Parts: sequence; structure tokens; C-alpha cells
Amino acid sequence: MTPTTKSRRPVLVLHGGGGPATVAGLAGYLSETGADVIAPVHPGWDGTPRPDWCTGIDDLALTYLDLLQERDLHDVLVVGSSLGGWIAAEMAVRDTARRITGLVLVNAVGVHVESEPIADFFALDPRAAAEHSWHDPDRFYVDPTTLPADELARRQGNMATMRLLAGDPYMHDPKLLRRLARVHQPALLVWGESDRIVTPAYGAAYADAFANGRLELVPKAGHLPHIEQPEATFALIDAQVRLTGAE
Repeated sequence: MTPTTKSRRPVLVLHGGGGPATVAGLAGYLSETGADVIAPVHPGWDGTPRPDWCTGIDDLALTYLDLLQERDLHDVLVVGSSLGGWIAAEMAVRDTARRITGLVLVNAVGVHVESEPIADFFALDPRAAAEHSWHDPDRFYVDPTTLPADELARRQGNMATMRLLAGDPYMHDPKLLRRLARVHQPALLVWGESDRIVTPAYGAAYADAFANGRLELVPKAGHLPHIEQPEATFALIDAQVRLTGAE
């Protein structure tokens, strides 16, 4: 008899406002470790078309829940960075079919914490944005005047789409924080300690709102710890993969 091969667990990787390139390394790592990775480009990012009806983060959440249904996927781990983490959280509160069995939110936005306001990214100049986003801004800052025209246009287009979908109310759903208590799947919130867009205290309040959430800090990392400190971040995600999912 030919032995059966265990199917690869589906992992949906959702990028943030910077576009799919910001999670390419993370998606690649998860694929190498045996996951069946789905890493879509959100409508309106990187020049992709955005349907007229897609005007909010809730629309993206429902779109990806429909994707899980269309592919008949179960035991899904959803990993989201920044804006992608917000989408993941909105998916989880709407997942009545229980297709999602685990969440990893990496420096996610999406909730309102009175004492820890989200930095107004749209108001920051490029240097200030780097200072808020990275533990080591000198390493990652890129002067926009040095960028090729097509790359600058891509970044500007992504920013315009993000402003449209998440600009009002700014970077959050006023109802999401209280709704997270409905989510009983294990939720790991991975947070760069040096993030000044959404602080670790913001992350702690986010984690506490889940029925089964926990916060893990990544030293010497900012808003994108999977880029700045990939080994430490991947180790935390590996542990969550082992913790969650069907046998």
C-alpha cells in the first residue's frame, strides 16, 4: 500500500500598506517550512485593479473569507503584517464557518486604544516615517528622490489606496476591539519593541482583547520585525504553527 502524504497546512499571508514585497521573505520562509502559502496582492496595491465596491478593510476581509470558501480550505493559519493584521482580525470575527484555526498579527493596526494612538503615517515625511517604523532607520531609510519613477509611482499608488480604504476612521474599526472577544482561536501578536507607529503597549491591549491572545516582543525591531529581525520573528511564528491547527 502506498503511504498517504500529509497535506500541507494552508497559510494565508496578508501584506501591509507597503505592498506584497514587505512580506515576500516571510511567505517564502513559511513555504520552505512546509506550508501551502497563499500570498495575495490586495486590490489596488502594486497597480492591481480595485473594484468600486471595495472601499474598506471589511471588504478585503470578506473577499479573503470568500477565497477560503471557494477553495474549500480548512485549518487555515492567517498571518498579517500591519494593515494585513487588521484584515486578519476582521476575518476572524466573521469566520462563522470556522475555517481559520490560528492567527499571527505582526505589528497590526485596526483597533482604537485610547491611551496609545496610532501615529499619523500620512502626515510623516519620509525620514520621519523611517524613524517611526524601524529600530535602525539609517539602515532602511530610502530617499524618495533616488527612486526610479516606476517605483516611486508604485509607492504613491499604494499609499493612495491605503488612504482610501483605511484613512477614515484612521487605521481602525471603532467596533473591532470589543468584537475580538468572540475570537477563540489562538492569536499570537508579534511586536517589534521599537515600533512608534503602533507601540508595544498598543499591541498588549490588542492581544488582551482576544479570548485567547498573547503578545511576544521582538527586540531591536520596529514595525516590520520579520524584515529587521527575521530569525527571532520566524521562531515565534514556528511555535504558533506548532501550537495551532488540526491534528
